[in-house]
Amino acid sequence: MSGTALDDLPDIDAANAVRCARTLLRRPLLRGDGPDGELLALVYRHRFVLQDLFAGLLGYRLVVERRFARLYKSGPGVDDTRGVPGMSPRAYAYLALTLAVLTGVGRQTLLSRLVSDVRSAAVEAGIEVVDDVVDRRALTAALRHLVSLGVLHETEGQVGADVQTEALITIDTDLLGQLLTGPVAEADSPSRLVELAARPGPRGVEHAVRRRLVETPLVLYADLPPEQADWLRRNQRKESVLLEKCFGLYTESRLEGVLAADPEDYLTDMYFPGSSTVARLALLALPSLLELEYDEHDEPITRPDGRHPVSPARLREVCDQLVDDYPAAWSKQIVEDPDKLVVQVTKLLRRMGLAVPCDEGWLLAPAAHRWIPEPDGDPEREVAAPAPIEPEVPSWSLFDEENVS
Repeated sequence: MSGTALDDLPDIDAANAVRCARTLLRRPLLRGDGPDGELLALVYRHRFVLQDLFAGLLGYRLVVERRFARLYKSGPGVDDTRGVPGMSPRAYAYLALTLAVLTGVGRQTLLSRLVSDVRSAAVEAGIEVVDDVVDRRALTAALRHLVSLGVLHETEGQVGADVQTEALITIDTDLLGQLLTGPVAEADSPSRLVELAARPGPRGVEHAVRRRLVETPLVLYADLPPEQADWLRRNQRKESVLLEKCFGLYTESRLEGVLAADPEDYLTDMYFPGSSTVARLALLALPSLLELEYDEHDEPITRPDGRHPVSPARLREVCDQLVDDYPAAWSKQIVEDPDKLVVQVTKLLRRMGLAVPCDEGWLLAPAAHRWIPEPDGDPEREVAAPAPIEPEVPSWSLFDEENVS
């Protein structure tokens, strides 16, 4: 295995650098006044090692200042499952428009002025603006996201749910200039911008595959281009050692692909199984959804990539059956709309990498089999009682005292 930037560090410094690297993977925009901000000083101390580490292993650029650290990751490409929770496509459109407007606002502005400018920019871009509840929620989601990133500060008042209350907003222009990662000046269309933002690093296949291993929990060979799949098959053992050493990730290699997991759950932004109604329904539905189908010769119908096809009708049937069998186990508000419930279950499975859409419905990944319950034992089987232990017969030894009568 080739060397890394950690090799020449003492053990304590190497452990701290790994901790910083994990923090930056979780929070690519790290601020001193934000979550995990107490580690910013440590990141600044190890900034040169971290810059070499990310550049060498992943082809990522890292900018570290006293007030913030910014890790420039690659874009997700056509993958639409890695968005910010709660952000609709319209909210993303408003987010892009807000960033464009903020470049000419200055340090402070009124919320009403900002909203007016964003909506004017939307009209100029050919986006229809309807001042209704859905539109206001989308705009609010975009502004609240910028507040959470520290780009916008609510100096007086707050960005309310309907963006109709007044507030004084302060813009952190330093952070604003660090947000965009894609080469906007090089793109002549939105699709081209997505393509450029997701392009591999300087080392091509190596960086592209390693980024997927670090950023997604499940990488299937069937989902990779042939040259990337061949590279991962040849280097999976070396990569497992590298990911554990540099990022604390543990991998499981199977015939169908590689699964990367964080034993501390710090790098995990979604948990499965979960405690919500949708998560529990998805978990309990998997055994029924993964039941094999047989052809006329009683041979199981399988696919070369190990995925299991599931029709929308079958998914709806299994969810309905679970809701009917355990009516008191679910949130009534969620299960009262069966169609919406099925959509939420499939959306969760997609985000976890356990399902992908196909012409017939859905394909469940081979990794879904790990959640099929296995019985601890057979209650019908009689367990033989252990044989009684025979008491030891006392024997004489050279050290026993002879009883003299």
